[in-house]
Amino acid sequence: MCETVFIGRYDGTGKEIKKRALFVIDVQNEYFTGKLPVCYPQNTLPNILSLIETAKLHDIPVVMIQHTLLNKNATAFLKGTDGWKLHESVKNIEPELYVEKNYPSAFVGTDLQEWLEKNEIDTVVISGYMTQFCCDSTAKYAMHLGYNVEFMSDATATLGFENNAGKVSAEELHRAILVHQAARFSYVLSAQEWIEKVGDNNGSKI
Repeated sequence: MCETVFIGRYDGTGKEIKKRALFVIDVQNEYFTGKLPVCYPQNTLPNILSLIETAKLHDIPVVMIQHTLLNKNATAFLKGTDGWKLHESVKNIEPELYVEKNYPSAFVGTDLQEWLEKNEIDTVVISGYMTQFCCDSTAKYAMHLGYNVEFMSDATATLGFENNAGKVSAEELHRAILVHQAARFSYVLSAQEWIEKVGDNNGSKI
């Protein structure tokens, strides 16, 4: 019999947070009007925009990340296509760093880690799409590199999937990734919790 084991919320390393960076991952048209429209949780885009507004207010650098597939036969995320383009709501935001990536993790094949080190960032904040792909991969990679990670529960989203391994709903998939992240890799919290946290003088610890 497979039993459920309780593993509490991951509280990070306990290190004092010196400087955060907000990652806005793949807020591209493909996830709205393209082939992969995210559906759970709803209303994540307003939460992402609130995170960006709060980050700007508190001098937290924003890293805008955009996915590009290099395979010419790919049906999504081909550079220059409408689905590849950043969503209207974020395309005019001026980030402190723009990253174009070709793999799920924003660290692979990019200068992201070098920039974080140069700017003495020790904590990364994960928002964007999709929960189980680029958000999950980037969060894990960051943790393995020694960064504190804050994962936004309602500013990340996904859709249902079905393949030869089975079928899972968007809600089940999103919840499973959050539970998995909170067990070891990230401090999982809502956008509102994060906004209150960074505005609090006691928000220097995870």
